[in-house]
Amino acid sequence: MNIFLQLLVQAGFSYLATLTFGVILNIPRRNLNTCAWIGMIGWVSYWGLWQLGTGKLIANLVGAFLIGIISVIMGPIKKTPTLLFNIPALVPLVPGATAFEAVRYLVLGRLDMASSYLLTVLMVISAISVGFMIAQMLGELVKPVQLKYIAKKKQS
Repeated sequence: MNIFLQLLVQAGFSYLATLTFGVILNIPRRNLNTCAWIGMIGWVSYWGLWQLGTGKLIANLVGAFLIGIISVIMGPIKKTPTLLFNIPALVPLVPGATAFEAVRYLVLGRLDMASSYLLTVLMVISAISVGFMIAQMLGELVKPVQLKYIAKKKQS
C-alpha cells in the first residue's frame, strides 16, 4: 500500500478514535474538533517515527510530548483546562493490544511470553508518561510568558 494512503488512513482513524473517546468522556462540543486534531497529530507522529525505525519507546515519547505541548498551547486559547485535550488525545497511544497479548499468554501459562509483553507495556506506558511530563513542565515554564502576552493583547 502506498505510504501516503497509509498516512491518510492512520490520520483518519486516529482522528475518529480520539473524537469518539471525547464524546464518551462528555468533552464540550466546541472542544471536540480540537481534541481530535491533537490526538491525530500525536498518533501520526508516533506512527511516522515508528515507520522510520525509531522504536516504540521513542515514538511514544515524542507522540505524548507533542500532545502535551499542543494541549498546553490550546488550553488558554480555547479557555478550557488542558486536561480536556490530554485524556482523549492520549488514548490512541495506549498499548491495548500488547496488554491483551500479555494477559492472553498469562492465561495460557506461557509466562516467558507474558513477561515479555508485560515488560513492553510497562516501558511504553513509562515513555508516554515521561513525554507527557516533560511537556507539562515546559508548559509551566512558558505559562508566565503566555499570560503576559494574553494580558498585553487584552490591553490593546
